[in-house]
Amino acid sequence: MEDYYYMEELVQKIPVISICCYLFWKIIKHFVKLLDVEKDPMIVLVTGAAGIYFYDFYAHTSYLRADISVSKSLYRCQIGYALVPMIARGEMLGPDQPVILHMLDIEPAAEALNGVKMELIDAALPLLKGVVATTNVVEACTGVDIAVMVGGFPRKEGMERKDVMSKNVSIYKAQASALEEHAAENCKVLVVANPANTNALILKEYAPSIPEKNITCLTRLDHNRALGQVSEKLDIHVGNVKNVIIWGNHSSTQYPDVNHATATTDLKETPIKELVSNDQWLNTEFITTVQQRGAAIIKARKLSSALSAASSACDHIHDWVLGTPKGKWVSMGVYSDGSYGIPEGLVYSFPVTCDKGEWSIVQSLKIDEFSRAKMDATAKELIEEKSLAYSCLN
Repeated sequence: MEDYYYMEELVQKIPVISICCYLFWKIIKHFVKLLDVEKDPMIVLVTGAAGIYFYDFYAHTSYLRADISVSKSLYRCQIGYALVPMIARGEMLGPDQPVILHMLDIEPAAEALNGVKMELIDAALPLLKGVVATTNVVEACTGVDIAVMVGGFPRKEGMERKDVMSKNVSIYKAQASALEEHAAENCKVLVVANPANTNALILKEYAPSIPEKNITCLTRLDHNRALGQVSEKLDIHVGNVKNVIIWGNHSSTQYPDVNHATATTDLKETPIKELVSNDQWLNTEFITTVQQRGAAIIKARKLSSALSAASSACDHIHDWVLGTPKGKWVSMGVYSDGSYGIPEGLVYSFPVTCDKGEWSIVQSLKIDEFSRAKMDATAKELIEEKSLAYSCLN
């Protein structure tokens, strides 16, 4: 009889217990929602976002329509066009970081730039909280947290290096001055346009309040190319290869180095040199393939690298802002502090790790005689470029 009354009492309490559990779950859910506050949008600037450059615009002569592809006055570069949807999808700053895109291009590209804005709106991307498409450099740079400098003046056939440098000084002076005056206090800058290392130096000259550590250039594309070549050689997934290094300039003098790289095979890490077991290939064909990969792509598709360059720019900013995985480094063009005997004041590609929005050069790596010569050769080219750029500043 006592068991009967006990069961009856328990049955009577079940609705009360159920209601209490439900209310408790609602309270927990409410507090979780309070904690899960959407982040403030970050403003990301992309220059050259329309995907076309007009040579003659910079020469202050007539320009041709974008659809006249046979004209030598028109240079097509799709990096910016490929990059903006990647940023808007969260590939650069993460799947929970809203963004506002500021897209800047030259006046003749204004119609095409507005077309890119229309496409972004049509894509209905949840993380994209706003789009500014403008040819006004001040409007583009206002409040910017991250600036990706894709726009620049490429070298034309018959042009001297000093002519190219002079035009880039003009472009970067205007953009750097606007960033100096109007960007967010801790704005991070990635220079993509070539000559990327030296364009970054020019930008720093005209944006002195932006910390040196906040101005970088893209060598992650070369880094990723090196990873890809090794994975192809070993017939393993590229995600299993890590810690290659690109030293120096983003040019044909760069030095892709695998002396400290490893790959995971059969659940263990093994040095790349041991797995490849072919120093001749590593010291010749591998290096030249990475150095000349951009030219090979132009020859194959009659256009410069766009998809891979945009993806690498996302990788660069992603790891810089969100950090590199433990035990892994990446290559970034950064201001030299004298590490590895590289002269201070050059923007030189080093192996770096990133944490809490700051990069640090990986120290104490052993450098053999072959590597030393390659590293010094690319540093020499950067010194020459710096001298040439500074002669154009006045």
